[in-house]
Amino acid sequence: MRTMCAEWDRQRLVLMSFPHQDTDWADDLNASLRPFIRIAQAISYTQPIYILCADRVFVSSLFCSTFNMTFIEIPTDDTWIRDYGYISIIEDGQEKLLDFTFDGWGGKFEASKDNSVNKLLHQKGYMGTTDMETIDLVLEGGSVESDGDGTILTTTKCLCNPNRNAGLNKAQIEDKLEEYLGANRVLWLDYGYLAGDDTDSHIDTLARFVDRDTIIYVECEDKDDEHYEELNSMYHQLKGFRCKDGQPYNLIALPMTSAIYYDGDRLPATYANFLITNKAIIYPTYNDAKDKETHQILKETFKDREIIPVDCRMLIRQGGSLHCSTMQV
Repeated sequence: MRTMCAEWDRQRLVLMSFPHQDTDWADDLNASLRPFIRIAQAISYTQPIYILCADRVFVSSLFCSTFNMTFIEIPTDDTWIRDYGYISIIEDGQEKLLDFTFDGWGGKFEASKDNSVNKLLHQKGYMGTTDMETIDLVLEGGSVESDGDGTILTTTKCLCNPNRNAGLNKAQIEDKLEEYLGANRVLWLDYGYLAGDDTDSHIDTLARFVDRDTIIYVECEDKDDEHYEELNSMYHQLKGFRCKDGQPYNLIALPMTSAIYYDGDRLPATYANFLITNKAIIYPTYNDAKDKETHQILKETFKDREIIPVDCRMLIRQGGSLHCSTMQV
């Protein structure tokens, strides 16, 4: 029997992958590194972090303190390790790491190096004696949320997209999620369009499990915003979901950011892209009026954790945010 871990389960470490000269961050590498440094510092304050990089001497020199940090030179195409890092499960009481196929979000970007990261880390011994299973199925970590009890929250726009797995239908995908993640329920969201989103509506930008009975989600109140109809429909669908005991989920709304543009294009910025660590919630800010409101909501929601903001305006220029740049083990 196996179960995909919840993000709030006890973590051994967090993985990050830093920008380098051969990534899309090369045009402004120094500025691009700043949010990655800040996120890594926030994580390492209370738990270990593995930082994948092209030059460990250079990257380690960026930190005043390298406490709890391990720097690993390994080839990567990009920084979004949420989508190509291990997915952690518990099988028969033992931790196991799953290495799914990563194809650059349906073949949009080169991803062969990213797809090899998990195997290389395991071969080099960085995961110790923990078993790893390689799976011939495209599945990105940002596309699935687990409550740690067999319920998976995801979106049809991503998992049923014909650009992944030849367009398997819902029933076929559910069979795969049951087989590999131990899912006994799948909650499908059919809405969640975000302008500028390359992921085809990853769940970690839209709605997140807080605990087994609570979902926090992005709410758009501005009827003139292009996201209003989709996110309003998503909210009504969330209202219809039920916990395993038949009760409706406790729903907590996060505000939608003001529109953020770069080179004339709107970016997919949301506050749902936060990271749960053992002792903190590290969340993205965008120099937006809603940053402080979001801080207060997270503080009231996660009463046992420190709430740490990180300016992610540079991250969102490349289409991702804080959660996308991390993966917990």
